[in-house]
Amino acid sequence: MTLFWRIFLLNAAVLTVATALLLGPVTVSTPVLLTEALILSVGLASMLVANGILLRLSLAPLQRLTRDMTTTDLLRPRPRPPVEGEGEIADLIRAFNTMLDRLEAERAMSAARVLSAQEAERRRIALELHDEIGQSLTAVLLEMKRVADHASEPVRAELHEVQESTRDSLDEIRRIARRLRPGVLEELGLASALKSLTTEIPTHSRITARSRLEKDLPALEEETELVLYRVAQESLTNTVRHANAEHVELTLRRTLAGVELRVLDDGGGLHGAPEGAGIRGMRERALLIGAGLAIGPGPGPGGRGTEVRLDVPVRNEG
Repeated sequence: MTLFWRIFLLNAAVLTVATALLLGPVTVSTPVLLTEALILSVGLASMLVANGILLRLSLAPLQRLTRDMTTTDLLRPRPRPPVEGEGEIADLIRAFNTMLDRLEAERAMSAARVLSAQEAERRRIALELHDEIGQSLTAVLLEMKRVADHASEPVRAELHEVQESTRDSLDEIRRIARRLRPGVLEELGLASALKSLTTEIPTHSRITARSRLEKDLPALEEETELVLYRVAQESLTNTVRHANAEHVELTLRRTLAGVELRVLDDGGGLHGAPEGAGIRGMRERALLIGAGLAIGPGPGPGGRGTEVRLDVPVRNEG
């Protein structure tokens, strides 16, 4: 039965009952008596209340669907709205669920292409920094050393200062190249790559970083390891830039469903700040491997600090 006929029949039933009462025990005189006006007023109020209750019950699934539509976020998947009601209402809820499935699938495919292109561009830039700029600065250092060996003492001291500045720039370029292309992840594995992230935190930030990495981890796919590395990298970067923290801890452990990555700091916390591009990028990466990402206050007293937790499911090959 369509929504039109459901509402029409509900109203027809209420009006039929009211007409039957007028033809039966309820009568109207001319002029209208006070008691008759009171009875008609009570009857009208009863009809309106009954009609409102019946319509409320019939349209309740639409109100719930509207609430789900306004709160849906493709980066935070959640259970689909249950199919309630009958006829057009049930068809509308099914169509909305189908649309969500299609949008999430299309977003996952487009995000995978974008992130793949980003990783390729990161590798290209890292290679150019390492091979071209790095070699150029190395050649400059060698040439400066040759000139300094034949220069007078005052000039030699100035050249040594320039050499140190150039050497610091070369180290910074190499550090940037490592962040763009995690060669340690490909060569030494996930645990060593994550540990290197904590050791590369700038000393001027005055943050003490600690890592706790379990050794008995299940076998992970290359894409899964890259997502874990990038989420940990972005979390530590946010801690250094925004948290004003003194300590940060990175944990990777095995769970019943797979592995869990956890980054916890003792900084100022989120305090309802809007999510930036970095956090949304982490959510997109988590969706690519079907992982759950939770970002919230730390578990300590008063919710101080920020906790980033990535739960990655791993299929049991056995």
